Amino acid sequence: MRLAQRVRAISPSPTLAMDARAKELAKQGVDVVNFSVGEPDFDTPIHIREAAIAAIREGFTRYTPAGGIPELKQAVCARLARDQGLEYGPEEIVVSVGAKHSLYNAVMAVCDPGDEVLIPAPYWVTYPEQVKLAEAVPVIVPVGEDQGFRVTAAALAERVTPRTRALILNSPNNPSGAVYGREELEALGELVLAHDLWLISDEVYEKLVYDGRRHVSPATLDPALRARTVLVNAVSKTHAMTGWRIGYAACPRELARAMTELQGHVTSNPTSIAQRAALAALTGPDEPVEAMREEFQRRRDYMASRLASIPGFACGVPEGAFYVFANISRFLGRTRAGRELKDSADVAEFLLEKARVVTVPGAGFGSDLHLRFSYATARDRIEAGLNRVEEALARS
Repeated sequence: MRLAQRVRAISPSPTLAMDARAKELAKQGVDVVNFSVGEPDFDTPIHIREAAIAAIREGFTRYTPAGGIPELKQAVCARLARDQGLEYGPEEIVVSVGAKHSLYNAVMAVCDPGDEVLIPAPYWVTYPEQVKLAEAVPVIVPVGEDQGFRVTAAALAERVTPRTRALILNSPNNPSGAVYGREELEALGELVLAHDLWLISDEVYEKLVYDGRRHVSPATLDPALRARTVLVNAVSKTHAMTGWRIGYAACPRELARAMTELQGHVTSNPTSIAQRAALAALTGPDEPVEAMREEFQRRRDYMASRLASIPGFACGVPEGAFYVFANISRFLGRTRAGRELKDSADVAEFLLEKARVVTVPGAGFGSDLHLRFSYATARDRIEAGLNRVEEALARS
């Protein structure tokens, strides 16, 4: 069977692959601790669920405008104004089927075949694949731990060419947990403007920052930069609504119109019921969000400390999101339980086989020297899983 080159060129998601393996083992009755998936273990808050039930009872089950219902667009505008001081109109908002869909719309709308897109590594696994689907070229810019996993304008400038079209930036970052400060973003913004680039700013972990930090959106720094920014966010992580699949983009009107037209031919509207639920999330109380954030910070502190204490692992304390990106370079080239550990996939496989713990190899995020551990799971499971890791390494 001959398939199109665009689908033959993309790589499968290692996150989804490892999560699928964990679920398959669980079906077989195997007790596994799953640190792979980026999904809060909290239930969607009750007021949001009730809004969805009310929508069903009211018969709100038909097509809506492709780019989202007006009330939800207004709520996005109000939220951006309240939280970031950003003024957007509803015509500058596109509601999509999750942040991943918003990112895809943005890449497809701004990139032509052969264009180049700068992607700092480590990166979320989907960024390069979406760029490839647009027949553009992902240009990976490695960022080391010594830089706090935050790319500099100087490092990006070395990779800019006449074909560079956009920069994808993710803060707070998946998988590293890095959070960019205002001065760092100002320097990156100057580069974007100097080279007339688009800045695609993935801000889905905006509310999950720790130790008194505050998220800064690049769009707030300069009106000229706002005009070159596609701000992407979602209700998925902040409101424990991953399965509801509602994300949104805020961007200049002309680009928003193009993204809406594209979406109209791909999915039409996001689910009507989920839009009503998202409306309740954005206009409802913030206490459930803050309670989640506080619990994630406690889990972060425990996981980072425990991993750092296990011989062979090295990791800092992430500033945001809900992942620890642990350095496993000291394991590489060694033999454990008769297996030579050549790369991050081997280390992940060893932990799955010998500890029944699921992690994600760092290679999928652009660093083969790391494993990603998610602490978006219950504290007792985190403790049990790390106990298993420590015991398996001690035995082998």
